[in-house]
Amino acid sequence: MTKNTSLFPFILITSLFFLWGFAHNLDPILIPHLKKSFTLTTVEATLVDSAVFIAYFLMALPAGFIMKKYGYKTGIITGLLIFAFGSYLFIPAANTQQYAFFLVALFIIACGLTILETAANPYASSLGDPATSTQRLNFAQSFNGLATTLAPVIGGRIILTKGYTTSQLSVMTEQGRKLALAAEASSVKVPYFILGSVLVIIAILFAFTRLPRIQQHEGHAASKNIFHALKHRHLAWGVAAQFFYVGAQVCVFSLFILYATKAAGLSEVKAADYVGLCGLAFLIGRFIGTFLMRYYSSTNLLAIYAGINILLCTVAIWGHGMITIYTIIGICFFMSIMFPTIFALGIKELKGDTEFGSSLIIMSIVGGAVLPRVFGYISDATGNIQYGYAVPLLCFAVVAFFGLKGYRVKVRPESLPVSAIL
Repeated sequence: MTKNTSLFPFILITSLFFLWGFAHNLDPILIPHLKKSFTLTTVEATLVDSAVFIAYFLMALPAGFIMKKYGYKTGIITGLLIFAFGSYLFIPAANTQQYAFFLVALFIIACGLTILETAANPYASSLGDPATSTQRLNFAQSFNGLATTLAPVIGGRIILTKGYTTSQLSVMTEQGRKLALAAEASSVKVPYFILGSVLVIIAILFAFTRLPRIQQHEGHAASKNIFHALKHRHLAWGVAAQFFYVGAQVCVFSLFILYATKAAGLSEVKAADYVGLCGLAFLIGRFIGTFLMRYYSSTNLLAIYAGINILLCTVAIWGHGMITIYTIIGICFFMSIMFPTIFALGIKELKGDTEFGSSLIIMSIVGGAVLPRVFGYISDATGNIQYGYAVPLLCFAVVAFFGLKGYRVKVRPESLPVSAIL
């Protein structure tokens, strides 16, 4: 394919990285917003993340099936339309004032995101000269980081600034408070309607755009089944490392506003601005980390970054005031290289098991549904949200082990059980 024929399709593909990054990074705004609107505990509020990341677990294999049977273009359009449908569901969810309805809408959005991520990552890397595939994918992923910076700032000003303070709510009658919270929950309708409409427009653009066909590489036998892929010891550790990494990332980003208002006494809107700074640190960290990989091995860098984050989590637990906020920004910087590095190391030299190995690592994103709940339980049980950072601390310890030892390519003999590789 020529540069001219692949440029516009690549621009469209790159827009997907921004869109799913934007959707994911509205969740830190939704959690405190819905927590107050529905008078939720921290554990109940983390169901936002559970609804999103359970969808990744359930949809990873169906998404791969869609790509294999119907092609990337059909898969991308399907993902965009499901994403849009979930966004539009925020309108009836706000009208009916049902927390469960919001969770269903988020689950449907995440189903669309799973399909998009399953398609966009391999397509972006393959859309052009194979020699520049890594640079092309890193460039596309940078727009995900840009969305991480912009979404909390924009969402915070659209959604959080229209709420009532705790003191204002306390002097209202029961009926007045109910009406006030209902009006507050409705502030999500406009931004999600706009998002859904943008997604429909992009889906139409994809429908009328001729996407270049991606040639599949030959030369290795297809995997027998998804469990056969787990004979690769480093893949099994990669799945575990990604499970814990995504859980840590979601704890840090999604619960940041709740954390910042307690640990540093910030307002919700001010805290949302700092979420944007976390996203900026994440974006800068990705560029710097990619540059450093020219001179240092990715495994050593992964282990060092994880070790630094273990120390920073200790400060997040025991620190006070603004130092805790700067600590979390630092954690975001050092998290930046972890997802793509774990992914690349996990599927290294899988040959015929590559497709199933990729699906397993995508499924491990379910850590984002499980571990924030543990964070919430610790916070509610102790009455101190800072203690919840024991969860990311443990997660980064697993990532550090993967960078030190778990990444090593080793195939388990067929006769041994899967558990023997761990």
